[in-house]
Amino acid sequence: MYIVLMAGGSGTRFWPRSRRDMPKQLLKIVGDSTMIQETYKRVKGLTDISKILIITGENLREPIQRQLPDILPENIIAEPMGRNTAPCIALAASIIKSRSQNPDETMVVLPADHLVNPVKAFQKVIRQAEAYAVKTSMLVTLGIKPLYPETGYGYIQVGKQHDSEGEIKIFDVKTFAEKPNEETARRFIESNDFYWNSGIFIWKINRILSEFEKQMPDLYDHVPYLIENADTKNMNAAVENVYGAIKSESIDYGIMENATGVAVAECTFSWNDVGSWDAVYKLSESDKNKNVVLDGVSLFIDSKNNFFFSETKKLIAAVDIEDLICVETKDAILLCRRNQSQRVKNIVERLNIKDMDKYL
Repeated sequence: MYIVLMAGGSGTRFWPRSRRDMPKQLLKIVGDSTMIQETYKRVKGLTDISKILIITGENLREPIQRQLPDILPENIIAEPMGRNTAPCIALAASIIKSRSQNPDETMVVLPADHLVNPVKAFQKVIRQAEAYAVKTSMLVTLGIKPLYPETGYGYIQVGKQHDSEGEIKIFDVKTFAEKPNEETARRFIESNDFYWNSGIFIWKINRILSEFEKQMPDLYDHVPYLIENADTKNMNAAVENVYGAIKSESIDYGIMENATGVAVAECTFSWNDVGSWDAVYKLSESDKNKNVVLDGVSLFIDSKNNFFFSETKKLIAAVDIEDLICVETKDAILLCRRNQSQRVKNIVERLNIKDMDKYL
């Protein structure tokens, strides 16, 4: 199988640590390795290193190569601009199609900035889902049994369970649901037939390309051109030409929501997309008052449920403060309520509008 790591995101919810040239996937957010290093360690036992591709932005190609020196330089593919996940996957599928003569060649697609444990359980699910995709030619996605009514995730409603070899449960997909409000998320949990959408996919190359041809013909029209120019001196120019002509679209909206023959494999591992500073707070060890100090030095007086990070190791002192996120870097300080941490991306939007590029 080929494995594709999608590593082009800008990580706006992790400002001010996450910046254009050092986004979330290149940072040590949870643990001693960066997010993309953790993802690489998770997948490298599944296939040969030569079959691991990384799709990212041109400005991130060299930083990723430094963090993952084992990856072949030609397997770090640069997009000239962000066009969401559907073009990213079409580009990766085109390159793999040009390299492989195997009609049953498969690809696993996953984000480079999620947290998954344990690795053995993850690999077990991937191997069984890949075998099922080969056997049935279905589009397979991974579903996470929800632990609480999360409003920041998409959901998948499942139907009939399939007869499949192995221990992993595989179901028909009834529908994909966008990020719900809290009341709807609670209904999803109570119904017991909804899963969190992990954004991890497994399918045959020929099957996903046929879906692009059927559902996104404007994008598919460029696929033969990408295949023809893959791994040639004209490849970068070809990709730039294509990306200048196509629209931005997610794989969920462009393909998955309207496709037939879609299955979801139930995951037996813990998963978190680590989508905000509050998510990091919940994943981190706290003191007796539920305060988390990820880095730096903090002093708390009558304060609880706070998350503090200081890149410059300044002392952060808090008196009678609750549910606060404070993230300090050399040129910026973020303050926000923990339950509003998803809105940090709005700061980045405002900085763009005000042409405050030095903070981006």
